[in-house]
Amino acid sequence: MVTKTDWLDAGLKVLADEGSLALTIERLTTELGLSKGSYYHHFKGTGGFRTALLEHFEGKFTTRLIDAVERRPEADASTKLTELMNLVLADPDSVRLEIAVRAWALQDPEARAAQERVDHARTAYLQALCRGIGSVKEPDHLAKLLYLILIGAEQIVPPVPAAELRALYGTTLSLATGAPFLI
Repeated sequence: MVTKTDWLDAGLKVLADEGSLALTIERLTTELGLSKGSYYHHFKGTGGFRTALLEHFEGKFTTRLIDAVERRPEADASTKLTELMNLVLADPDSVRLEIAVRAWALQDPEARAAQERVDHARTAYLQALCRGIGSVKEPDHLAKLLYLILIGAEQIVPPVPAAELRALYGTTLSLATGAPFLI
């Protein structure tokens, strides 16, 4: 039996591959090989699906990552930052999805609000981590810079490969902390 999460994961795949205009009932039922009845069992129409999809994106690509890092509350901020960056860089397929959600946010107020929540949560968490690294002079600026490096690296064509992005993060953090920082 197909679950609500299966529908949402299929929606994220369609969104990443084809953009927000492809998020139709017909496209999703084709993707999963199911009937519209199964779709309506889980969602109250397209609006309900899109709301749930944005929440799923936020949970899977923001909240889940923060929660994974915070499973080790005793770890210092540098260790947590390294772990977070490794988690982010471990999923190269998420780049297309991130681009698709940002494009959708330019056209849809609900997607824009979700993107704003995601950006705020991510930068706030990065700020908290950077504030915990004692040698950083401008931790809030560093946090924004780290996030902007990721967003920019995803937006250029082709996107910056994870290995190069890892090196850019290492260089940035070494410059900011005055000490070698390996990601």
